[in-house]
Amino acid sequence: HVQPVESGGGLVQAGGSLRLSCAASGGTFGSYHCGWFRQAPGKEREFVAAINWSGSLTTYADSTKGRFTISRDNTKNTVYLQMNSLKPEDTAVYYCAAGTTYSQIVAGDPDNYWGQGTQVTVSS
Repeated sequence: HVQPVESGGGLVQAGGSLRLSCAASGGTFGSYHCGWFRQAPGKEREFVAAINWSGSLTTYADSTKGRFTISRDNTKNTVYLQMNSLKPEDTAVYYCAAGTTYSQIVAGDPDNYWGQGTQVTVSS
């Protein structure tokens, strides 16, 4: 099965930008819907954004709409999360998920394929 592998996290000042990448290991993303989630210390994992297999459909959490953009390049087997106007409350471990049902991606179904996460820290 496909294994998502995240990269691109780091430390950034408030108002700055980061681009996260999620590459597919052990398979291809081309037929999978994908999503980004995040988990801050002491909080539950929350939905950030999702994109369908072709890139024609995207969904965003209200907290990230207008600041974050999810995209994909199936020729590179990679899904991206462009994060702009970052805030300290965006600090979290960001996870990539891949699955065959779009609603299950948005819902964060544990049966999706999950990456190990990448840390994003936004300083004030």
